[in-house]
Amino acid sequence: MIDPAFCQLMARYNTWQNSGLRDVVDKMSDAELRKDRGAFFGSVMATLNHLLWGDMIWMSRFDMGEAPPGGITESVHLTPTKAVWAAERFRMDGRITEWARHLKAIDLAGDLNWTNTNGEAKTDRMWVCVTHFFNHQTHHRGQVHAMLTAAGQTLPATDIPALLDRH
Repeated sequence: MIDPAFCQLMARYNTWQNSGLRDVVDKMSDAELRKDRGAFFGSVMATLNHLLWGDMIWMSRFDMGEAPPGGITESVHLTPTKAVWAAERFRMDGRITEWARHLKAIDLAGDLNWTNTNGEAKTDRMWVCVTHFFNHQTHHRGQVHAMLTAAGQTLPATDIPALLDRH
């Protein structure tokens, strides 16, 4: 079982990592960001869009807020430009942080009833869904990190202890 402190740490980690990615992405050309690099979603931009879409869909299940349009297939086209992506990413990171900040232990207990992208009704333990949410972020950011490294970019540290050393 996870607790609110874990969620708050992971929300902070998510924001920190996405801030570093925004800085790197901002310096790259659109062609570099859209180049197929052999990853599951192909390009850096497609993967960043999918990751943002995934955060949006899971947060809509957790906070009953707005869900993104489309499904997984359309997720790679969520934002049209790196500037729009950066703005939406910033907003989503704030939404995640605020949600985590207000979490209570009871919020992580019990079940979450949700609908998957195939329209199937699902019920899972809330803490399992939240753990998946944070794991999904880390998984796809790892893919982005690998693609950016292969493209010759230098990225900031990714270790959680490095985040904790900052404050």
